[in-house]
Amino acid sequence: MSMGAWQAMSSMTRDASVKNASLRPGTARRVLDYAQPYRRTIVAFLVTTIAEALLVIATPLLLKRIVDDGVVKQDSGLVVRLALLVGLVAVVGAGLSVLERFMSARIGEGLIYDLRGQVFSHVLRQPIAFFTRTQTGALVTRLNSDVIGAQQAFTSTLSNVVSNIVMLIAIVAAMGTLSWQLTLLALVLVPLFLIPTRIMGRRLAGLAREQMQENADLGARMSERFNVAGALLVKLYGRPHQEDLEYSERAGRVRDIGVLIALNRSAFMVVLTLMASVATALVYGFGGVMAVDGTLTVGTLLALAALLARLYTPLTALSNVRVDVMTALVSFERVFEILDLRPLVQEPKRPTPLPSGPLPIELDEVGFTYPAADEVSLSSLETVSSRDRGAGSTVLHDVSLRAEPGQLVALVGPSGAGKTTITSLVARLYDPTEGAVRIGDVDVREVASQDLRDRLGVVSQEAHLFHDTIRANLLYARPEATESDLEQALRAAHVWSLVETLPEGLDTVVGDRGHRLSGGEKQRLAIARLLLKGPSVVVLDEATAHLDSESEVAVQRALDSALAGRTSLVIAHRLSTVRDADQILVVDGGTIVERGDHATLLAQGGLYADLYRTQFRDAGEQQPVGVQGT
Repeated sequence: MSMGAWQAMSSMTRDASVKNASLRPGTARRVLDYAQPYRRTIVAFLVTTIAEALLVIATPLLLKRIVDDGVVKQDSGLVVRLALLVGLVAVVGAGLSVLERFMSARIGEGLIYDLRGQVFSHVLRQPIAFFTRTQTGALVTRLNSDVIGAQQAFTSTLSNVVSNIVMLIAIVAAMGTLSWQLTLLALVLVPLFLIPTRIMGRRLAGLAREQMQENADLGARMSERFNVAGALLVKLYGRPHQEDLEYSERAGRVRDIGVLIALNRSAFMVVLTLMASVATALVYGFGGVMAVDGTLTVGTLLALAALLARLYTPLTALSNVRVDVMTALVSFERVFEILDLRPLVQEPKRPTPLPSGPLPIELDEVGFTYPAADEVSLSSLETVSSRDRGAGSTVLHDVSLRAEPGQLVALVGPSGAGKTTITSLVARLYDPTEGAVRIGDVDVREVASQDLRDRLGVVSQEAHLFHDTIRANLLYARPEATESDLEQALRAAHVWSLVETLPEGLDTVVGDRGHRLSGGEKQRLAIARLLLKGPSVVVLDEATAHLDSESEVAVQRALDSALAGRTSLVIAHRLSTVRDADQILVVDGGTIVERGDHATLLAQGGLYADLYRTQFRDAGEQQPVGVQGT
């Protein structure tokens, strides 16, 4: 099968429903903007494509001369020269083909690089709410399939359309010059090719769409089962036989669809070959009679037959050109959909630098409403349809607090009170709906994000580690840190003794999400990462919430090192850990209902006292309160 036939075949497996898609105004113009850096290469690419397409008629025309002027007239010298010219045309065609592929790769890979870089950078700047709603697999698909589909607009789709149009015009013109009668006969047979192409194209597109969906389901199932948490759940609660059976059923559907696609493709090629054979037979029949009558030379007949064999491939490909173009444009639009999602947290145009030295933290009459889903995510990336696309919920009301430089301020309260939301505003994961959040007496909205990140350190209740070495996970906070810096941070976090016992030491791979380590070990590594960073302000979001007593003691010692001399905002899981805090704030219902030190709050007999009595109703017993903040 020729390359053109394969291209026509792949075109027919595209989803034909895209041709009815409604594109946003200006999509085509934005696509052209991406072509600007490659415009010279694109022009050269098109010139090469046109030249290669025109060569398709050269060999049949030379064949005519070889027979009519060389063989019939017994001019062996001319036959040799023309045969060498045929070989030269083949060499030139091969060279143009390689050059075309090279330029196509330059354009396509460059475009993929540009789009992936933009989408990746843009996605990382989205708020946390975007990631809590978006299905990771759907997002990764945008970065892969849709980006690749978009680049095809400038490579395969563009070259196919241009080359097939030029090839079709050149072939019909050459055939018309040789014999308008046989050319008209060949064009009358065109419906014999287009009708099965349309019928089989719809069938193949439907099967291909079904196969893609089944493969996507298989991929999602494997992703869920093959990550550490999913594999653990399967082992604890799953039924291996049932898992095998369900996977086999899905894989079996993919297999059956694959067989149907292969069968339909083979049947289609058989039909096309049969139609081409019938057309060739008719041309030879009518042309042979004309040659016998002397109205057509034998060389012309052979050239027409050769041109006819090349005529129906571009016709087949162009019959589906609208689907090809719309597929590429829809892929571009799906990429633009992400790039048009405006991050809620914006960089200030003229950032104010944070002052040096210890920094105070202040929330001034802060109110916060979580953004609506339409503001932070795309329904097409959530996969499972969601009804909560309306306004977000209000979680903070008139919250004011101040932590002076070097002070430790604790947030306590029941689950869902708004404690984690307060710390998220301090870290500027969101901006307040009302009031202001200040660090170093500067509104965080006026501070460059990098400046804020450099001065702020956060340890959450579930420390995340990349699937990499301990060294790489630590250096993520401070890439320029030396070996001595790493050791010092690990010793301060009371985890150096663990690292020393590991076979690879700092180069030990921690596994997916750090699952090769215990909860306490991960938390201490997270604290070591914070110490290596050396921030002025520390935010702890229930860093000991899920630890056993022994791990909590080790982590608490590490925290004592991390908080020393730094302004700290701490969400307290166990009240015993914050009895010595400079100020304790009791949060309930999205507002601060009590504030003071431990003794003062106990004496007031309010919510803090109730929480304390609940937690210590048995002597020395510590029970979890407010395990998770909002």
